Amino acid sequence: MQRTYNAESSVLGIEFVTKKDIVKTISEEVGLTQQQTKKIVQKTFDAIIDSLVKEERIELRNFGVFEVKLRAARKARNPRTGKQVSVPAKYVVTFKPGKVMESRVAELTAGIVENLLSESELDSPGSTDDSLNKPANPTTHDAFGDRSVG
Repeated sequence: MQRTYNAESSVLGIEFVTKKDIVKTISEEVGLTQQQTKKIVQKTFDAIIDSLVKEERIELRNFGVFEVKLRAARKARNPRTGKQVSVPAKYVVTFKPGKVMESRVAELTAGIVENLLSESELDSPGSTDDSLNKPANPTTHDAFGDRSVG
């Protein structure tokens, strides 16, 4: 699917795809009107949400698996005050990408590594930029802001 972006598809230089973008791309590829395609896309999203609300697992081959899981209650710390607070248990939606998605995304990493290697070959031997030789920070954050040690 060729990605097309509208004017609102970028915030602070980060591009993203909206439902409108998806509808436009699909309608152009399959020959339906945007209104027909919008109904189909919305019905698909509604079916996913309805299944998740029923705590059903959704498996979309070559795409991934959506599930609802109970996140246990936990203690956390208010970053402003440092005071410990209780976070109640809650249901969260999880997504595990399928093999096809993971391999396609992994291609991005391969491209980045190739670019870094070609840039480092262009650097002169006396270059003072040692950023590629610095050890990685072992503490990272996932998309939800949770810390993990990697």
